[in-house]
Amino acid sequence: MNVTFERVELALEVPFRISRGTTATTENVVVTLEVDGKTGYGAAAPSTHYGETAATVEALLPELLAAVDAVGDPHARREVADRMQSVARDNPAAKAAVDIALWDLAGKRLEQPAYRLLGLSPDADNCPATSFTIGLDETAAMAERAREAVDAGYPILKVKLGTDRDLEIVEAIRAAAPAATIRVDANEAWRPKEAVRNCRTLETFGVEFVEQPVAAEDPEGLRHVYERSPLPIAADESCLTAADVPRIADRCDIVNLKMMKTGGVTPAIELIHAARAHGLEVMCGCMIETNAAIAGAAQLLPLFDYADLDGSLLLEDDPYTGVPVTAGRFDLGAVEAGTGVRPR
Repeated sequence: MNVTFERVELALEVPFRISRGTTATTENVVVTLEVDGKTGYGAAAPSTHYGETAATVEALLPELLAAVDAVGDPHARREVADRMQSVARDNPAAKAAVDIALWDLAGKRLEQPAYRLLGLSPDADNCPATSFTIGLDETAAMAERAREAVDAGYPILKVKLGTDRDLEIVEAIRAAAPAATIRVDANEAWRPKEAVRNCRTLETFGVEFVEQPVAAEDPEGLRHVYERSPLPIAADESCLTAADVPRIADRCDIVNLKMMKTGGVTPAIELIHAARAHGLEVMCGCMIETNAAIAGAAQLLPLFDYADLDGSLLLEDDPYTGVPVTAGRFDLGAVEAGTGVRPR
């Protein structure tokens, strides 16, 4: 197996701001695996919030790729995942890059879309449309961006909050996009009692659900909000892997799964099963990611209730194409083999 990896710097169309900071560019690390003339692509979108950078991904990849080589069968993903876990307990973005590349490679070698290898159907009715994220900015600018997104065909908006004018922002966006489905994400910015008050007001604006209202390190605060909120509560920073699901199952309605938190498609399936067993709905989110990563997550769309896979849509120029997206809908039926990713 020939393996390479490359750090790529990706500029965003507009600076992306959440309650923890602002990003104008992001770094991904793209992994390429080649066997018998077939090439699989995957990518890591590391987050310092979870202790990873492009440099830590690059430092670990040689050991992870050596573990893949030691297994000797790129189709044996369960064994590969266990080997990678023995190399490093954490570092999920680095592992995700390898795991997604292996799924792409497997599909291309077998001449089947990766979703077919997972036993899934490309039926569009079974694949939730992705939301389009509106980052923090001046209130008028956020409302204008929401209007533009709806005009561009995105019917679902995910609005970042965590300011002292959160309710003003949602009121302005609701006025700008009266028919849009609105979800909000506080990224841990609220205190529990504040979150309950906000949820009660957000209900009057027709918000669908509230994501990560309080700090992940405050599980009792999350329970306080969950038990009093009129809106469903989604857990993102509070749930990284399948092992976290039992701890948050009685304090949220929805789990937000991300490849860069679980370590790729293979462990993501474990989290989905764990969430379903606890009666939770599942959303698939993302970081700011190239299609080399997004295409892997898209293969699991039929298993999700909600999708927030707009990472590539926020980029100025993605060096990879992936699963075609129209009006927020991923067309899995267009994937001929693997995850559908290709270099431009």
